[in-house]
Amino acid sequence: MYTHAPESGTDYLILHGCHTTVVLEYRPHEAPLWRYWGPRLPEGCAPLAPLRDGRAFPPATMDVDQPLSIAPCFGGAWFGQSALLAHRAGQQFEQAFDQCRIEWAQPGRSLILHLEDTVAQLGLDIHLALDEHDVLRLHSSLHNRGVDVLDVQWLAAGTLVLPGHAQQVRSFFGQWANEFQVQHDPLSHDIWLRENRRGRTSHDTFPGAVVMLPGATEHAGTAFGAHLAWSGNHRQLIERLHDALFQWQLGEWLAPGEVRLEPGETLDTPVLVASCSTAGLNGLAANFHAAVRAALPWPGGTMRPRPIHINTWEAMYFDHRPDELRALAEAASEIGVERFVLDDGWFHGRHHDRAALGDWWPDEGKYPDGLLPLAQYVQSLGMEFGLWLEPEMVNPDSELFRTHPDWALQIEGRPLHTMRNQLVLDVSRGEVADYLFERIDALLNEIPIAYIKWDMNRDLAHAGDANARPAYRRFVQAVYALLDRVRASHPAVEIESCASGGGRIDMGILAHTHRVWTSDCNDALSRVGIQRGALQFIPPEIMGAHIGPAPAHTTGRSQNLDFRAAVALPGHLGIEMDVRHLDRTQRNALKCWLDLYKCWRERLHHGQVWLGELGDNVVWQAHGGTRDLIVFVYRTAPTTCRYTPPLRLPMLEHDLEYRIQRLDPPAPEWTSSPLNNTLLAAGRGETPPLQGHGAWLAEAGLPLPRMLAESCAIYRIEAMHSAS
Repeated sequence: MYTHAPESGTDYLILHGCHTTVVLEYRPHEAPLWRYWGPRLPEGCAPLAPLRDGRAFPPATMDVDQPLSIAPCFGGAWFGQSALLAHRAGQQFEQAFDQCRIEWAQPGRSLILHLEDTVAQLGLDIHLALDEHDVLRLHSSLHNRGVDVLDVQWLAAGTLVLPGHAQQVRSFFGQWANEFQVQHDPLSHDIWLRENRRGRTSHDTFPGAVVMLPGATEHAGTAFGAHLAWSGNHRQLIERLHDALFQWQLGEWLAPGEVRLEPGETLDTPVLVASCSTAGLNGLAANFHAAVRAALPWPGGTMRPRPIHINTWEAMYFDHRPDELRALAEAASEIGVERFVLDDGWFHGRHHDRAALGDWWPDEGKYPDGLLPLAQYVQSLGMEFGLWLEPEMVNPDSELFRTHPDWALQIEGRPLHTMRNQLVLDVSRGEVADYLFERIDALLNEIPIAYIKWDMNRDLAHAGDANARPAYRRFVQAVYALLDRVRASHPAVEIESCASGGGRIDMGILAHTHRVWTSDCNDALSRVGIQRGALQFIPPEIMGAHIGPAPAHTTGRSQNLDFRAAVALPGHLGIEMDVRHLDRTQRNALKCWLDLYKCWRERLHHGQVWLGELGDNVVWQAHGGTRDLIVFVYRTAPTTCRYTPPLRLPMLEHDLEYRIQRLDPPAPEWTSSPLNNTLLAAGRGETPPLQGHGAWLAEAGLPLPRMLAESCAIYRIEAMHSAS
């Protein structure tokens, strides 16, 4: 919508979500200026006066005022970070848009800004859309209008404005088997910058962050979040400006010479997904979860209940023997597993990780009759059959590489460095993509495969194509295209994005897949933090969470079965161990946990997720709605208090009465209490549920038992009627 200030000839472009508003100041001879992004403004609310030519000039400054625009450019009177850096053979290195045309796609919700620089001979289209979930999407398209090549060094997907009292940025770092670790940095006069050059999303630099205003917490206060929906190199920065505002840019990190636009060509950026919430970190997470859920390409258009996996990797590794696999499938079926996924080691010559990637047909020694008999046997037990693939990779010791060594990404004269003994195929080459599709298509046509675990176990180094040009971004685009080609030919197949665990988790890959493998770490204590970090951006139903063995293979630590199961339960539950080796007591206990998941997965995987910290080494999360919650309380280390603090649940409605019962199969606790015994009995159906007032539970809290370290209590809290 427009709001017009006739005395100045200025228009204001206003987008409204349910709880947020975007305001841009528009004149037809320049890029619109950022005026506001934040909590919703009333209809008809507009700035008091135009920013352009409306503020006093400070001493020792240019005679041309240049506030933050939606596309700040290098040169002129702009000295901040630019949304575009480009040149033509070292000339026309400065840009300034002198024309702007508006195209409304949906009045008040989405528009396209068509910007032109008639001097530098380029155009920039910026797409903005603010949806009903308060999710703001931006992406940019740069057009070369000139007659010479335009070399592009940087093009932001979008530039956002942040208020000057923004205080802190919350970002995510890590490494293999320890992803989504939280880091807090104060915002200051220094530039906050994060870059990734690994060619995939990466374990160590997640392409998104959260900015918090003073007083923001998990449950209240204003927080801004942004995420680049892209599975390759990326860059984001936050810069304090001279008018005390901040700008936030996100986009692809481009390798030298990677983008050279020929006359008439266009560069399209990934989508920048951003949101603002006045309900703190949990409100922001709810907005992002809604965005992901709306975009997931489920077969048939809707998500079915997430089936319980068993994955063979930590049970078998490369030692595939059909009789042993059938026995594992039988044991899994007996306890209620619904999907059997055959991991690495099944294909031609694959006896270790030093050979055979690229040779995607069953190993004749391990599977003399192919995979069909095993898949059919799995189906006869009532389970789906899934298969691990790593299509983008090749081992130097493989028939594929010996036949086509030029298919690997490489730079002439440079050594072919391997990672996990493998190289990366140039999927952007048509013949490579065709080969991979034909192999995958043959497997899916010959075998009843319902699920693909699509792995990617290395970064992109020496990523040169056949023309010795950087191939990073074209590689990502080619992988997206290959995934879509597979899905188009086999629309019922679900695909997991795995990259040594969490190395390729982003909203870009999730437009083409259905699940992510959160981490290769199945240590439950580590998983508590990893999963909580991931839940800031992705919903629980696509977060692969498996019950692993004890000790955990990645850390050597051991936790009891109940804690391992309770940590995995809220996500997309799976098993990553040899269940044949469990004794009867353990097997019965595991079956009990799987039954609990089946009972409550619909509640866990729809609605909102709230995360909280109780202190004293206790964290919690709640799934559902304000009238029906499943609450997980995790003690991660021994208590420092004689009595556990009560759990306050601020989302509960004050005027309602709630039923409370304990759902988990409880492990022995240090002390018992009449209250806890009542809750346990209610969970077993032996007594009626305890009743509590919503206001009391929200403000005073639910009393908790004295829990052992590395244990969990699970509650259902369900509204009954008005407390009045």
